[in-house]
Amino acid sequence: MSRVLQVNLAVPERSDAKNVGITGINKQPVSHAVAVRAPGPKGLPSDRASGLAGDQIFDTAHHGGDDQAVYAYAREDYDWWEKELGRELPGGLFGENLTTADLDVSGAELGETWRIGDTLVLQTTFGRIPCATFQWKMGEPRWVKRFAAESRPGAYLRVVTPGEVRAGDEVTVVDRPGHGVTIADSFRAWMHDPALLASYLELGGVPDGLKADIRRKLRLA
Repeated sequence: MSRVLQVNLAVPERSDAKNVGITGINKQPVSHAVAVRAPGPKGLPSDRASGLAGDQIFDTAHHGGDDQAVYAYAREDYDWWEKELGRELPGGLFGENLTTADLDVSGAELGETWRIGDTLVLQTTFGRIPCATFQWKMGEPRWVKRFAAESRPGAYLRVVTPGEVRAGDEVTVVDRPGHGVTIADSFRAWMHDPALLASYLELGGVPDGLKADIRRKLRLA
């Protein structure tokens, strides 16, 4: 059964990786149910930029907003990275809100829809692009390039139907667009082969926000 292993919220800490000064990448597990709703457009205040009540995002120019309302990462991918890095990696270290089990997060299709628990419905939008804050948090040399070289980015999600999420909730895939392009595929194209991105503009089920980002990246907007 695919499930939520942990629900993680920000415990803010200081960082000199960017000019923001404080980061919310430090996510720690909580034991209570957390309300999830669409936060609105990118650029909102730190306490409203995330889809999870009680979470905080400080680099709001690059993170948060409706298409990055929730970030999920698979425990199985953490296990793979533990072997690569030779160290323990607790859930939440990568800054994800939901640490999942028995769910191929990076293998989900773009625009795939998940039901979590009784009412919450989320839709995948894109993979996580590594940044300087992520490298600072990991303390690994060339972490941005190393993470980018792998196809294990985890998935950002938008809120289709608001609800609550708690550790142990079942995750059910309720719809797949059927185009076959996964989060991992699109991440690889974005990072290493942007020419492939143009073909995604014609696919059904690809989120409108991603199509707009692709047009900007390809200077088609």
